[in-house]
Amino acid sequence: MLSVHCPLKRTFCHWKAIFYKAISQSSPGQWLLGTVVQRRAYRWTETPSSRRNQKPVFTKAPAFGEKLAIIDSSGRHSYKQLYCSSLGLASRISVALNSDFGALDGKRISFLCGNDASYTVAQWASWMSGGTAVPLYRKHPLSELEYIISDSQSSLLVAAHPCAETLEPLAQKLGLPCLTLPPTSSLDALDGTETQKEIAITDWADRPAMIIYTSGTTGRPKGVLHTHSSIQAMVQCLVSEWAWSKDDVILHTLPLHHVHGIVNKLLCPLWVGATCVMLPDFQPQKVWEMLLSSKAPMVNVFMAVPTIYAKLIHYYNQHFTQPHVKDFVKAVCKERIRLMVSGSAALPLPILQRWEEITGHTLLERYGMTEIGMALSNPLKGPRIPGAVGLPLPGVEVRIVMNNTTNTTIVEGTHKETQVRPGLEGKEGELLIRGPSVFKEYWNKPRETKESFTDDGWFKTGDTAVYKDGVYWIMGRSSVDIIKSGGYKISALEVERHLLAHPDIIDVAVIGAPDATWGQKVTAMVQLKKGQSMTLTELKTWAREHMAPYTIPTGLVVLEEMPRNQMGKVNKKDLLRHFFP
Repeated sequence: MLSVHCPLKRTFCHWKAIFYKAISQSSPGQWLLGTVVQRRAYRWTETPSSRRNQKPVFTKAPAFGEKLAIIDSSGRHSYKQLYCSSLGLASRISVALNSDFGALDGKRISFLCGNDASYTVAQWASWMSGGTAVPLYRKHPLSELEYIISDSQSSLLVAAHPCAETLEPLAQKLGLPCLTLPPTSSLDALDGTETQKEIAITDWADRPAMIIYTSGTTGRPKGVLHTHSSIQAMVQCLVSEWAWSKDDVILHTLPLHHVHGIVNKLLCPLWVGATCVMLPDFQPQKVWEMLLSSKAPMVNVFMAVPTIYAKLIHYYNQHFTQPHVKDFVKAVCKERIRLMVSGSAALPLPILQRWEEITGHTLLERYGMTEIGMALSNPLKGPRIPGAVGLPLPGVEVRIVMNNTTNTTIVEGTHKETQVRPGLEGKEGELLIRGPSVFKEYWNKPRETKESFTDDGWFKTGDTAVYKDGVYWIMGRSSVDIIKSGGYKISALEVERHLLAHPDIIDVAVIGAPDATWGQKVTAMVQLKKGQSMTLTELKTWAREHMAPYTIPTGLVVLEEMPRNQMGKVNKKDLLRHFFP
């Protein structure tokens, strides 16, 4: 009989047990069919009224009026101000493209803004005008900006005041119009309430909303097209599970060209009428000041990537040395901050443990992708298992399948329960996702889109996962994080977690270097504490006390600094090409 993790009341589980007993006595093909049928009973379903209620976040802004929406380096911005400024910019966009207001029919609008209110105005205006928002990143080289603008076939560029000198030459080169926003402190100058008071669009659900480009850590960045429906599914899911409210104040330090910064940290708070404090760049000292500040509004939500937590810990160790200061930091964080989240990259266990010592918070780890939003999460309330990513979020269906000729299903799960196929407990496989937050397509890449889905509509994440101890674990990207050495399949992420416990290692990336004898050899790229050195022999000696023999690195490269992008990710294919051409 299938083993079932079921937190629901016994009567329901009893019914399910009868159902699955019947399935387990049938053939493998019937078992899978039964599972799919059962899934349909659980799947998130839409009604005509629910689709009518799917609207962009800006439609909720008028109800919040003068409530404080964003605090940035230029000042304070209410929901009403953001809404009116967005209306004004939307009118200018429509004029620039010779279109009626709201009638752009999905034309792409690329915008380059800093981490401030101008970003929200550009995003909302793109939607108000009927366009598709394409966020650009100000730290990308010109070649990358040009690639995204060209690949998305953008019709118009929008530049925040300080970004105009970057975008205007590109606009001229590409023959595109470019609108420049006034300084963020003067966004009120865009006020469009006099010229356009009503937005006629009502059928938002299936309209294209945003093209977000992937990190490019496993290949050329692809444009991920999300509809307003999929974005709202992401937002409402997290608002529910992480208990967002209008009283929340989040500190925003992440770039705004990925789901983590756009959806989790900006659209979620703006959806509920909360306040977002935005810093132009990440600075450890400034973040600590904001987390500990007694000035209203006081921060009570913080989300970051593991690299940021590591840098905050480093600053703490250097500057917060006195016992009474440490006590103050822990007391403030524990009593005032209700939620701290880590994501976008695997969270090393030493960082999680040290952060808990400092703040009293066990970081909430979750799993998501550009293509699917957030899919799995540790609980807001309840035990969080270090290294695991919890259980499926509401509306999300999860499947783990073997990479064999029949794509044998190992595990299937929803927010309410998980079923494991008998005899396959603890087996690894590729993680598949299905649900309302899954993207529509890779922009202008029909072949890649088709290859990314199974015939029955599951998105193939390319990540290897396992279900054990009642939760899901991500073992790494199937292409670069699963090392096949001497007949073993080794998770690079698991090796990295062990190596980060070494007292002299502050950062590590493990790759599978090509090897004629073993196929691949486990190779550690490490960044050491200042003044330390290490040989492969020394590393092996230490590792024998902590790691399984077949996982111990047989190659070592010492780096001055680990090359991570702004989301804390390492491009392992680049490391392989550079060090093992």
